[in-house]
Amino acid sequence: MEDRRIRLVVLFGGRSAEHDVSCVSARHVVAAADPERYAVEPIGITREGRWVRAAEALEALGAGPAALPERLSATGPRVDPLPVLAAGGGAGGPTVVLPIMHGPMGEDGTVQGLLELAQVPYAGAGVLASALCMDKTAANTMLAAAGIAHTRWRALTLDDPAADAELGPVLDGIIEDLGLPVFIKPASMGSSVGITRASSREAVAEGLRLACRYDRSIIVEEEARAREIEVAVLGNDDPEASLPGEIVPGAEFYDYADKYEDGAELLIPAPLDADEVTECQRIAIDAYRTLRVEGLARVDFLYEDGRDGRGDRGWMVSELNTMPGFTPISMYPKLWAATGLPYPQLIDRLVDLALERHARQERHTHTDPEAASRTDG
Repeated sequence: MEDRRIRLVVLFGGRSAEHDVSCVSARHVVAAADPERYAVEPIGITREGRWVRAAEALEALGAGPAALPERLSATGPRVDPLPVLAAGGGAGGPTVVLPIMHGPMGEDGTVQGLLELAQVPYAGAGVLASALCMDKTAANTMLAAAGIAHTRWRALTLDDPAADAELGPVLDGIIEDLGLPVFIKPASMGSSVGITRASSREAVAEGLRLACRYDRSIIVEEEARAREIEVAVLGNDDPEASLPGEIVPGAEFYDYADKYEDGAELLIPAPLDADEVTECQRIAIDAYRTLRVEGLARVDFLYEDGRDGRGDRGWMVSELNTMPGFTPISMYPKLWAATGLPYPQLIDRLVDLALERHARQERHTHTDPEAASRTDG
């Protein structure tokens, strides 16, 4: 009998500094996907950029999800990207790709562009939204144009600040504009990789040098006296927002260890009143639509509520993450679980949204006018 299950290609790994996070996230997606609905095929991308069929994960899946290792490994027979994405793989149903990849060369529109060329449905934001949200400078500019508040920030382009004779004036300008302390970030990186909280001139210089290891485009932001609130958004044309959650960092800020080593305290739902929840969800959806996101995103806020020594500027969008972590301690799946959508059903929704968007694009994407006429006729 023909297998009519959806062939679910879980794409993971990649060349970014967030390779390991992707491998952990993908493991839990693979384990939670309903085997009666999906024929799961994990495909890894090595740190060097080679595409491989994840042999260890496939073998473990045959014995059941409990046999999976704690993280998937991007090892196995090498495959060609386009054929493996478009192939039926023995399943009679459609193929859908879940690109569980974080950071550059995965979450920034590059892989999404490849999937568009392959004409295969995929979960998450498209090329434009992925690129916009990955580049914090571009995202901040778009949000500001839509009247969505952000902390004060400054964009820089530096190739090698250690050898830059003009670094002194740059430091002076940052401190004059934003004061101290500041946060220094690579403009196109996630998972708090390459971020520095700098409270002195020397620390700003070191933070710039660290950020330049990951990106020549750098964003520097003032430190806000604010609560850290996050909202999960899901949907295409009619997105929905989850209950908000609050992060109480275990370090000076919500760093990599806090995110993936269970160092922070996560308050789900966040201790907010009904009006605050409504406003937070409204702004999250506004930001999601402004940056043209579809599928999913986690919207991160800084909230100055005027209490306990905090500022009083209200809700400020920090960033949108178009492929948030899917580990057991990640906020995105936890927020939806608290809102009433468990992890396996969340995967189902992402797949359904991918198929919905792909069908819509197929109706509206015609590069050949004669083909469009034939379709219309």
